[in-house]
Amino acid sequence: MSEIINTAIHLRRRPAGEVQDDDFEIRRQALPELGPNQFLIANHYLSLDPYMRPRMNDMKSYVEPVGLGEVMAGEAVGEVIASNTDAYQVGDIVTAYSGWQSHYIADADEEMIYKVDAQGLPLSVFLGAAGMPGRTGYFGLTEVGKPQAGETLVVSAASGAVGSLVGQVAKSLGLRVVGIAGGDSKCAYVRDKLGFDACVDYKGGNLAEDLAAACPDGIDIYFENVGGAVTRAVAPLLNKGSRVPVCGYVSAYNAENIAEVETPFHVLGALPNPPEHRFFVVTEWQHRHHEVTELLRDMIKDGRLKYRESVAEGLDSAIDAFRGMLTGKNFGKQVVKIP
Repeated sequence: MSEIINTAIHLRRRPAGEVQDDDFEIRRQALPELGPNQFLIANHYLSLDPYMRPRMNDMKSYVEPVGLGEVMAGEAVGEVIASNTDAYQVGDIVTAYSGWQSHYIADADEEMIYKVDAQGLPLSVFLGAAGMPGRTGYFGLTEVGKPQAGETLVVSAASGAVGSLVGQVAKSLGLRVVGIAGGDSKCAYVRDKLGFDACVDYKGGNLAEDLAAACPDGIDIYFENVGGAVTRAVAPLLNKGSRVPVCGYVSAYNAENIAEVETPFHVLGALPNPPEHRFFVVTEWQHRHHEVTELLRDMIKDGRLKYRESVAEGLDSAIDAFRGMLTGKNFGKQVVKIP
């Protein structure tokens, strides 16, 4: 294998509030030769997701924090360009949690690496609508939300990678779907392109009133992505027997001490009749990875599932794109195209 230079973004220090350029360090160095039962992936797209921000903090969570000096955590989709194992052939397309880097040397028995049958779809789709965010939305809605036809579902961050999937699947199951998004263009997209019944602009200045007007029969399922003022507006409208899948609460992720912020669990738990609610992670249903990836892929192919992406060009753009995603500057799934 001729010398290949890997570009990688490492966590240099733990952020205090909003992430800064100096929290990261970009390193370029030659890759070592492959060992036995190893293979080399050239990444084409990197996924940027809200969960990455809490992993930069030194705090207990459902996964270990990224260590200082380590490559920043993240999933990518790429092509196998060299292999010392029969398990992966040159030309295979795979997703892997390779981190923020242009290349990745993987072991043949490494978990969470999956071959992709793209069937003509852009590879970036397997980091978004047919990837981890899509599976997250699907399982959170169907397994935790337990939707029933005729119910009202509200989903925050409705134009994003997870929220847009949740709303479209819920519509296909016969629910009334109300999205919450930021700004006229995102709300128009959610209503007119994704087919939601309504979308409330949380930046409009009348969130509680507008949401109540959009949900005259109350809310049966609230899919939580945001937290903060959005959760406080939703809480009084929750019906008896309602369910709240808690995917995340991105409004708190840039807090200087996330352990001290008000979470959805504080808001929901304080209600006289708290809804059924819990935090979930997509890996609870990891055994169904291929099944649901193929389902979502086929829904995209036949037009039942629409998606939108924000694409940053070049790995060096990842830091700025990540910062923007955490404050809602992206429109749809945020990925980085790696040349």
